[in-house]
Amino acid sequence: MRVLITGASGLIGSAVCDALLARGDEVVGLSRDPARAAKTNPTVSWHAWDPTSERPPAAALEGVDGVVHLAGEEINQRLTPEAKARILASRERSTKNLVDALTANTPQPRVLVSQSATGYYGDRGQSVVDESTPAGSDFLADVCVKWEAAAQPATDAGIRLATTRTGLVLDPEGGLLKQLLLPFRLGVGGPLAGGGWYMPWIHRDDEVGLILWALDTDAASGTFNLAAPNPVTNRDFSKALGKALHRPSFAPVPKLAVAALRGREMADAATTSIRALPRRAQDAGYAFRHPEVAGALIDLVG
Repeated sequence: MRVLITGASGLIGSAVCDALLARGDEVVGLSRDPARAAKTNPTVSWHAWDPTSERPPAAALEGVDGVVHLAGEEINQRLTPEAKARILASRERSTKNLVDALTANTPQPRVLVSQSATGYYGDRGQSVVDESTPAGSDFLADVCVKWEAAAQPATDAGIRLATTRTGLVLDPEGGLLKQLLLPFRLGVGGPLAGGGWYMPWIHRDDEVGLILWALDTDAASGTFNLAAPNPVTNRDFSKALGKALHRPSFAPVPKLAVAALRGREMADAATTSIRALPRRAQDAGYAFRHPEVAGALIDLVG
């Protein structure tokens, strides 16, 4: 299989590249800086792409059977009007440019796995949500709605579309877990803003596993929550991380501390409670390798 990946040099994208290469697939990567990307993974065939201003080059689409779209600007930043505009454009505009290229290409790829996020649901408190739950109303939910809508024309053109609403990917090399490791190892980690809000977490192996499953499975179309089947509160997550590191985990982190670093809106986003379940993937037969947070964290950092 020949697979095109956007965001191929990012945390998730590079792991997907490695998994595809390990099973013998050909991988084409799109990057703003293909020369730099080639230094990290020379086995990938790299092409230059500015996702918000142009379609991918035609050469990158030659012979492609499937596409995994992971490109998007970092969310964890102060949400100024300028940052919001970049975040939205990096998802909505890049998706439109990609899909326009895919639908115009001959032949078309068979499948597009297009990333979204569990932020689609907005803050749901203690309520359980699945893929049938409607969208929330905050900024990040609105971004996800527009992001997903930009991918929809792929379906209209006959390309199988799997939209993956991913949760918080646990990987010690990046993202949330990397940020938490130092304070927890120093014994000053603990629950954020009381810790009563739910985290839609997922182990990196299951994130990659589900993306490849969606790529390979002919029946996988529509939306799928990429989150472990046992979401936990931030308080329980903090306890599990402390136990995995053999360190105390009782130091509370006030929400104001996040607001001081990233602004109030980002602090609200960081503590959004989303008790998301991966019902559609499980109903379709996907078996999670790391369904429980304690075992997942021990595997990653223990």
